[in-house]
Amino acid sequence: MAFPPVLPLSTRPLQRAQSLHEQTYQTLRTAILSGELSAGDRLVETQLAASLEVSRTPIREAIRQLQRENLVTTDPHGALRVAMLSVTDAAHLYDCRMALEQVSVAEACRHATSAQLEQLDLAIQQAEKAIEQPTHQLTNYQLLHMDYQFHRLLAESADNPWLVSLLDQMFDKMMLLRLRTMQHNPHVLEIRSEHRSLYQAVSDRNPTAAVAALQDHLLASKKRVIQEIEQIGGKG
Repeated sequence: MAFPPVLPLSTRPLQRAQSLHEQTYQTLRTAILSGELSAGDRLVETQLAASLEVSRTPIREAIRQLQRENLVTTDPHGALRVAMLSVTDAAHLYDCRMALEQVSVAEACRHATSAQLEQLDLAIQQAEKAIEQPTHQLTNYQLLHMDYQFHRLLAESADNPWLVSLLDQMFDKMMLLRLRTMQHNPHVLEIRSEHRSLYQAVSDRNPTAAVAALQDHLLASKKRVIQEIEQIGGKG
């Protein structure tokens, strides 16, 4: 599986074919979701403009868009910062994700094609291989991307494009949340046995078992993530 490259802000010359606002937004969004810009990092317009060699106008526009997506927030002193999600945020996100993905896996049992089932199995095999070969250790971002790809394949297999769109928005927030916890404890992510159980239920075309496996997976993940946030000190 090819992982999207993550380049430092200072080495990402912007292409003028797209609007500067769109390029600036995509560059900052990638930096946040890859962990290059970490939760709580302050965003200074002048510094970002200098790094990307643009004026402050597209920086402001991009930051406003990221604020609408809840990836950037304003602290009590008025400074812009990468969002730092709390225990309450984590619980709410997992509850929403649970509701959406129960539909996803149940419908995947009914609609997944043979080719899609093969893709899901391959995604698990690649995750297992990557984790079992420490000499080719992946970054936290790459591991989370593998997790995202598996769950997105499940959503695509449900044959409901609206569901995929909603989950994409959810996964953005989850990426921000889980990058922070994985920096503290890489073992908080489980993408082998729990994914395998979920895949087996979908492959067997058993919606009841698939929903149960999904619930077990997300409840276990929710517990691990919340424990890490509490240890880091983000109980708000």
